[in-house]
Amino acid sequence: MADDVPARGLVETYLERRLDLERHFSARLGSQDAARGLVQDIYLKIAHRPVEPIDNPVAYLYRLGANLMLDQLRSERRAKARAMAWSEIHTPVQGVQVAAEEPSAETVVLAREQLQRVLEAVRELPSPVQEAFRLHKLEGRSHAETAAAMGVSRSSVEKYLMTSLKWILARVHR
Repeated sequence: MADDVPARGLVETYLERRLDLERHFSARLGSQDAARGLVQDIYLKIAHRPVEPIDNPVAYLYRLGANLMLDQLRSERRAKARAMAWSEIHTPVQGVQVAAEEPSAETVVLAREQLQRVLEAVRELPSPVQEAFRLHKLEGRSHAETAAAMGVSRSSVEKYLMTSLKWILARVHR
């Protein structure tokens, strides 16, 4: 049991310094979410590490985090390079210009016709259903934001959206 003391001490140090670690790595990564993920990775590394004494557990945690951060950045850089290489190989080129992968004229006409059917179907909806559809689908608001803007419950918004989607699908695919 005496062997568990150093590992437990490292985990306790981690728990005491977790918020400091998040702030430290958030400043370096420019993202609080990325820093939280990194700090969680630190915990996963120390929770399952073999028990051996560590002279300076705080410095160890920061060094471990820095190493994990560098590994993550290198991995992202390699993935980006692979994606760029793949893109260069698979992008059609005509002369010195990249050929645009645009849809055919027929596809554009069919999409415009379908859009017109959707817009007509939306115009046929009752006004609260139309408003819920507009706020959520066109303006990108969440269900809660849409409910607040309309002054109705979230449940009502969900019902309005289901009604609108069923109505549109029935009209567009007839």
